[in-house]
Amino acid sequence: MSADAAARPETAGVFAGDSENGRLMAAFDWSTTPVGPVEDWPAGLRHAVRTVLASRFPMILTWGPRYTQFYNDAYATLIGAKHPGAIGEDLRVTLAEGWAALQEPVEHAMATREASWIPQLLLLLERAGYREETYFTVSHAPAFGDAGEVAGMHAVCTEVTRQVVAERRQRLLHAVSTAAGRREDEHDLAVQVCRALGEEPLDVPLAAVYLTGDGGRLRRAAVAGEAADRLPAVAASAEELRRVDVAALGVAGGPFGDAVGDAVVLPLSGGAGREPVGALLVGVNPNRALDAEYRTFHELLAGQVAGAVVDARAYAAERARAEALAELDRAKTTFFSDVSHELRTPLTLLLAPITDALAESGGALPPAVREQLTLALRNGQRLKRLVDDLLEFVSIESGRTAAVRVGVDLAATTAELAGVLRAAAERAGLTLTVDCPPLSRPAAVDPRMWEKVVLNLVANAVKYTFVGGIVVRLRAEDDEVVLQVSDTGVGIPATELPALFERFHRVPDSPARSREGTGLGLALVRELAGLHGGTVDVQSAPGVGSTFTVRLPFGEPDTTEVPPSVPAAVRGAALTPWDDDPSWSERPAAPPGVLGTVLVVDDNADMRAYLTRLLAPSWTVRTAADGEEALRDVARSRPDVVLTDVMMPGVDGFGLLRALRADPGTRTVPVVMLTARAGQEAAVEGFDAGVDDYLAKPFESAELLGRLRSVLERSRGRREPAPPAPAAPRAAAPVPRPPRPRAERAAPVPAPAPAASGPVPATAWRFPSTPASIPPLRRRLRALLTDAGLDEHRVYDLLLAACEAATNAVEHAQDPTEPFVDVRVTVEDGAVEIAVHDHGQWRERTASMDRGRGSMLMSAFADVVATTGPTGTTVVIRSPRPSDGHTAA
Repeated sequence: MSADAAARPETAGVFAGDSENGRLMAAFDWSTTPVGPVEDWPAGLRHAVRTVLASRFPMILTWGPRYTQFYNDAYATLIGAKHPGAIGEDLRVTLAEGWAALQEPVEHAMATREASWIPQLLLLLERAGYREETYFTVSHAPAFGDAGEVAGMHAVCTEVTRQVVAERRQRLLHAVSTAAGRREDEHDLAVQVCRALGEEPLDVPLAAVYLTGDGGRLRRAAVAGEAADRLPAVAASAEELRRVDVAALGVAGGPFGDAVGDAVVLPLSGGAGREPVGALLVGVNPNRALDAEYRTFHELLAGQVAGAVVDARAYAAERARAEALAELDRAKTTFFSDVSHELRTPLTLLLAPITDALAESGGALPPAVREQLTLALRNGQRLKRLVDDLLEFVSIESGRTAAVRVGVDLAATTAELAGVLRAAAERAGLTLTVDCPPLSRPAAVDPRMWEKVVLNLVANAVKYTFVGGIVVRLRAEDDEVVLQVSDTGVGIPATELPALFERFHRVPDSPARSREGTGLGLALVRELAGLHGGTVDVQSAPGVGSTFTVRLPFGEPDTTEVPPSVPAAVRGAALTPWDDDPSWSERPAAPPGVLGTVLVVDDNADMRAYLTRLLAPSWTVRTAADGEEALRDVARSRPDVVLTDVMMPGVDGFGLLRALRADPGTRTVPVVMLTARAGQEAAVEGFDAGVDDYLAKPFESAELLGRLRSVLERSRGRREPAPPAPAAPRAAAPVPRPPRPRAERAAPVPAPAPAASGPVPATAWRFPSTPASIPPLRRRLRALLTDAGLDEHRVYDLLLAACEAATNAVEHAQDPTEPFVDVRVTVEDGAVEIAVHDHGQWRERTASMDRGRGSMLMSAFADVVATTGPTGTTVVIRSPRPSDGHTAA
């Protein structure tokens, strides 16, 4: 444009203002362009150019069929090195690399006279010396000439590249975090991370996760991107990986498929002061500059992967510790179950001969000999009690013990049991008051368990009381029966009360009549009360005394038949080792004549000899060392009764029983089992197999004689009364077969009966939010999972995990809206899901309640997910663990 033309009033106003582009365009020779000199421009073009230059928003105007372009300062910054050469040039030429994306909306606006709006338009630009990935939000509108015709195109745009790329990278970081999750297998974690990276290849066109192995070398664990598997499988260091020629791999990247030529290698930090756990190699998008923002993204990505690997290794170590603890727990249970045979058989051979010697010849023995035998008997009974209590705990803990309730006169039973220890209390200078008025109706309890509860509480009161007395009260309150045992003893410090009912816990430095004991008594009371759906608590003050309160529901009986039990006097004497008045009683006279032939089967020669001597006065005794020998003996001559041990080499007691029942000639031979396996579940197993009677070692000789006689009489179809006996009349009474225990009524929501195998419909239970609910949950869950066909080890593991979750729900749920813990179990196609839900908010209570290994125990066996919410916390346990399937490169 000539200086004269620029000075003309009609042309000078077109480029007025202080913009840099206005000055450039004012100095530009427009006569060389298709639009011609400024003085020839139509008014429409003049006004349009003036509008563009006056705007601070990026704007561009094209005019005429050659798309001659005019733009302002804001737009100039968007096209970079193309400015100022683009002024007056054809838009299709200056933006040739991006015209494929621009052509359609530009031509559409000009042809239809309709403005467009395109958010985040991907545009290829070469404004910085490379093919750049950019994004613009743009609107194209027609530009009109003086006659109203479409003479050009007017566009308003803003660059949103940083926003789009930042959001995309944030989504990728989130996807990597979600994919990593809480995985214990670091190689699986690497595979999932690379899978997530592979789904968003724009910023990471190539990736490889290397993990440190033996000797600190880096081993490739997983890759993402085409040809990435050609990366080195092993590297000595991250520096060696940086020397990899990425361009030679031929990997394409970015939105335009350009070749990837660069990669970044970042160490995966193991934490402050620790060696790296690996390295992350990531390719660089060829269409984005490796600027500070890109490097920050890489650092965040490496940090996420490193944190996940560190967590995975820590979690794997935690799981290994948990599995070791669980294995120790299983080994403990197996040990106590197996060792019962080794403990009970010698106990029988110790106690029975001593009892017999005192019963048969006690009056004729020299006083010193009788005193020594009595001392041995007393301590043998104490050892038997300790073994019984320990094995009872094992059985309860594994969920194999259930209360068999019968309707009893609980007031009379309690008064009788408390009276067992009256002599011991009086010899200690204490008064024992028993206040047990008749109840309005019978209570349903397991007599054997109730006996242990009463005797343990009263014996404990005698042990820790030196002056005053003990009061035993029994009352009915609403639908519960309440037992209170109060004393004026030494009392218990408040700091010891929370742990008082924990097994093996003993109050340190507490005065007592004897320091002997294992700390199992009160723990057993709590477990036995829990098996009835009841509770036990204590109120105590040092120097004042203690009151223990047991609350049980009246309940409903499971059976009308009362199972036999050891005479309470025997157990009472074992509970008071400080008492110096052990007693013995003479054995009742044997019935005249031979009752019949008994075949004794036991692999222990001493036991066979003892039983032979015991039974010989009334029976013709034959012996066999195992089941095979017994079957040969029976084939020669059928006995009247078979008395067999259970655990024997070769054919054991159950094998012998099955063989006898399968043979029509021996099907009706009565079989009595002697076993060292303690617990109600062992008896149920025997009766389910078809045994006529079942007796656990150690046993009273009088009880064994009475049971054999009763079994023989039943087999002959007659009931002859036994001759009168001066001692233990209940031992010789006919012994009914105990029924299979019925599930506890610890919660108002009953469990549907599951099928014997295959899919089990969802089963829901609701338990009171108290520690006493854990044993009923364990028993119900054990029965359901076993009936569903799960193997024993998996059932055991799930029981541990579920009971740990329920215990946490009881201990940590604060201010519950409902005082319950809900449990839902689903078993289908071998997959088990157990959901434990409480109705409170979790927060730690006291340090004493932190068991330290709860999460480890749960997560050792299954996939565990805890979800908190306003209505409570739900812990879901899934077994087997969900598997995504994975491979490592």
